[in-house]
Amino acid sequence: MDPLVMVFGLGVGVLIGMTGIGGGSLMTPLLILFAGVHPTVAIGTDLAYGALTKTVGGWRHLRKGTVDLGVSKWLAFGSVPGSILGVVLLDAVLKRRPDILLTGVAVALLVVAVSILFRALFLQAAIARERDTVVLTTTVKASAVGLGAVLGLLLGLTSVGSGALIGLALILVFRLTPHRVVGTDVFHAAIVLWAAGLAQGVAGNIDFVLMGNILIGSLPGVLIGTALIDRIPSVVLRPLLGCVLLGSALGVLTKAGVDLPTWTIVGVPALVGLAFTLVHRGRARHRAMNEKPTPEVVPV
Repeated sequence: MDPLVMVFGLGVGVLIGMTGIGGGSLMTPLLILFAGVHPTVAIGTDLAYGALTKTVGGWRHLRKGTVDLGVSKWLAFGSVPGSILGVVLLDAVLKRRPDILLTGVAVALLVVAVSILFRALFLQAAIARERDTVVLTTTVKASAVGLGAVLGLLLGLTSVGSGALIGLALILVFRLTPHRVVGTDVFHAAIVLWAAGLAQGVAGNIDFVLMGNILIGSLPGVLIGTALIDRIPSVVLRPLLGCVLLGSALGVLTKAGVDLPTWTIVGVPALVGLAFTLVHRGRARHRAMNEKPTPEVVPV
């Protein structure tokens, strides 16, 4: 038993339950950077544990009524074959080039980090257009299948993106309300992760002992996170997570052989977090000034 890996699992499980984000985005770099796991095995094990963890979270969200089953289904029509193709490419092409694989993971982490910060900073205005139910027109179905295929391919190659990038699509394309975004995100992720995880098992890329240690922490963690979803504001949690993922991406780049100064792994995310806070406060102050009621003129 590895207590450190169990703690990783607990923390990541809580984040998955609360935000739908954190499975591959955090666990894969943690396994590579701190547990010394080979990138291919880290990706395969992460996908397998993520399937079980997000199944628990998806079941809880389904019972709470926060899942859009129609959107989940059409996303899965694209993401399941896309993820299997990603695993095939990973095993055939990238398994013997860990440097390229690590660079791919780092780039995926950077994309996810930027998407989270973008979502937290610029998508507040979309709240007025959010909805609980999506009408499944032909255009919506085609969009879901196409997005699912692209993001499923990325997931199969790197294990990153099942939460953050699909969540961003659920806001930008399908305009779901926050609680429906998290529920639909986690439920769909469980489906695509099972497909990718089984493919990784066939390819022999799963360390089942390592996966067991992660699950000991992550399964109770996702239940705790689901229970806390309405108590901790996402406006605080998501930017922090984005900065952590940015640091993880820089750390993985150094592991891939990119010569970065050590201070950048902590310093760059800290500077981005500071800039984000200042911009967010400025925008909030500007909105508050615009929303001030105009003084009523009383006729004399």
